[in-house]
Amino acid sequence: MQIEVVGIGLDGAVGLSNKIQEIIAQATILVGSSRHLSYFEAHAARKIIFKNLQQNLEEVAQLTETEERIVILTSGDPLFFGLGRLLLEKFPQERLNFHPHISSIQLAFNKLKVPWQDAQIISVHGRDRIGELSQAFKQGTEKIALLTDRIYHPAAIAKLYLASDIPVDYSFFVCENLGGTTEKITRFTPKEVTELAKLDAESFAALNVVILIREFLDKDPEYYQKLPLIGIPDAAFCSFHDRPSLITKKEVRAVILGQLALQPNQVVWDIGAGTGSVSIEIARLCPSSQVFALEKTAIGVSLINKNCQNFQVNNISVVSSKAPEKLHELPAPNRVFIGGSGGNLTDILTICQQKLLSGGVIVIALATIENCHEALTWLKQNNWQYNLLQLQISRSTSVGQLTRFSPLNPVTIITMQN
Repeated sequence: MQIEVVGIGLDGAVGLSNKIQEIIAQATILVGSSRHLSYFEAHAARKIIFKNLQQNLEEVAQLTETEERIVILTSGDPLFFGLGRLLLEKFPQERLNFHPHISSIQLAFNKLKVPWQDAQIISVHGRDRIGELSQAFKQGTEKIALLTDRIYHPAAIAKLYLASDIPVDYSFFVCENLGGTTEKITRFTPKEVTELAKLDAESFAALNVVILIREFLDKDPEYYQKLPLIGIPDAAFCSFHDRPSLITKKEVRAVILGQLALQPNQVVWDIGAGTGSVSIEIARLCPSSQVFALEKTAIGVSLINKNCQNFQVNNISVVSSKAPEKLHELPAPNRVFIGGSGGNLTDILTICQQKLLSGGVIVIALATIENCHEALTWLKQNNWQYNLLQLQISRSTSVGQLTRFSPLNPVTIITMQN
């Protein structure tokens, strides 16, 4: 016999169409969780409550060889992170008929009145998809929908987001018991996410989903005044909307600043400045120095100017150019940091060698083996003394009640002095 798989919401039988109600009315076997079966207490069918899923499905498989009319009740859309996938593994496809209800994610976005065709949907329910979620944070995905569980509950998700320290603001919408009489939707603004992170799993209904909507907010001036002199959080910088994690990380910046051996009243070049995070750290540490931030992209130049404005630094000159162009026009440097080369590393190093003042220092941050090889080849050909550092940094991140390390991309730092 056929198995009818029926999706159902928290509004129970009243939310089902007449056609689906008729299918259920004709059933001689009803299968589902105790919650789903409670909507049909008066139904005369034999009821199988999901307790041991594998054993229960074995029992259903045996019943398919009889004349019993079997209906399996499940939440929302059975084929959307639901029971449907397991049923397709267990039973022949031709034995199954699916009747979807509205999914919790679909209902959540409609309650919020937000189009969701471009949302990234991630289920952490009973599975470890935290890596996928972390990547979505790093990419600055504008809409993220999360199917949660008792380990990866809304507060745990908030902790993970805060630990990511990315320059992206999200509003969190915790949607509980959607479609039911105790439906509740709570918004936590970017400033309130820290309060959400303090809660525990018992603070939320067992049935909940979390919707994250990216916000584009300007931080108030007081925020920047309270920042530390060194070790500025990554999230303090305006970054690329589509690649918010494309920034020299706080821990790496701290090492770079140490390797540069900065002193007052110097000329500093920051080549491939990106968002200007290194330039700004230098400018704040050495207000008497002059920093030249060279960046080839228009959006990068705009971000550097915006960050300079936010941090209220006035000793950075932004140079809109691809290196090594215009380097020969700049004042001779005491210090050079190369964070990006655009494929012209050898030419950049050659000009830096020509213009670097006596006692000067060059620091290069490299993410790839090929660029590291190119730099070392040039250094050996030009008889430079140098030292290498390889940074392999991991940050702690919450996994439910536990903690694990999440690695950053490794970075090789080459330091040389004339």
